[in-house]
Amino acid sequence: MRRGLVPRRFFVADTNFIQSREVVVKLTKDEVRHVAELAKLQLSDAELEEYAGQLGQILTYAQQIQSVDTSAVPPTPQVLPLSNVLAEDASQASLSNDQAVDNAPDADDGYFRVIAVFDDSGA
Repeated sequence: MRRGLVPRRFFVADTNFIQSREVVVKLTKDEVRHVAELAKLQLSDAELEEYAGQLGQILTYAQQIQSVDTSAVPPTPQVLPLSNVLAEDASQASLSNDQAVDNAPDADDGYFRVIAVFDDSGA
């Protein structure tokens, strides 16, 4: 078990009932401060207390999800039956040069005129 994760309660019901487990995860202010520093956040002491409780609840929920028995569930990389939805390649008429540059903000002699990206040195 990682430091700071403190199991508080663990219940296993009778085998005739669904097994339920409750593990409460508690985080210290120092652990929350460390996470906040990794995220480049500056938190007050009040915020550290508040987020310690909230992050603990999130981790408790994640622990509950991890305890679900999925051994009878086959690996499912895709839940929907997908197929190739691409259209066939088909040749069709394209725009003429005049149509292509017709709405261009700046065109010259059938070409799009744009601001130069590189300077004269070629860099």
